Amino acid sequence: MSKLVVKTLCAAMTVAAVGLAGCGHQANADPALEAQQQQQQQQAAGPQYAQVVSVTPVHSAVSNPHQVCQDVVVNHTEPPKDQHNIAGTAIGAVAGGLLGHMVGHGKGNTLATVAGAAAGGYAGNRIENAHHQSQVTSTTEHECKTVNDTSDRIVGYDVQYVYNGVTRTTRMNHDPGNRVEVQEGVVSVSDAR
Repeated sequence: MSKLVVKTLCAAMTVAAVGLAGCGHQANADPALEAQQQQQQQQAAGPQYAQVVSVTPVHSAVSNPHQVCQDVVVNHTEPPKDQHNIAGTAIGAVAGGLLGHMVGHGKGNTLATVAGAAAGGYAGNRIENAHHQSQVTSTTEHECKTVNDTSDRIVGYDVQYVYNGVTRTTRMNHDPGNRVEVQEGVVSVSDAR
């Protein structure tokens, strides 16, 4: 081959190499490709961690209704059978009438008997009324009532962390400790104590 052909081929190859290098630089300018390369570099460098600033437990009240049963003594009061004190009034009247009859003579005897019967009836009524006691009966009854027990339960943790100078907050299902693993700016669920 002639020297001229060799020089021409060398020049063409140099131009092609420079052109390919320029294409390769433009391809790297694509944001999606740059992000992918950055992610690959981070994965190659190992896991990234963010410093935990605070961990706040998130509480929830849980209601637990249940029945509580017990035996209770219940007193029932029944009124007396002779509410009008008829027996006491009758007995008092008879007794008062007999006493009045013994005291009086002649026409005064009838008057004393009637007066004694009236006074005895009234006295008998009051005496029976004072001695009346309502009849009390006791029974045992099974009573149930619903009791609502409320308990407090931790349902998660609000974790505040700093990554690349930016403070962020996320909710996790466990206390992560003093640092959390971050993947592409998002906290992973792995424990990084």
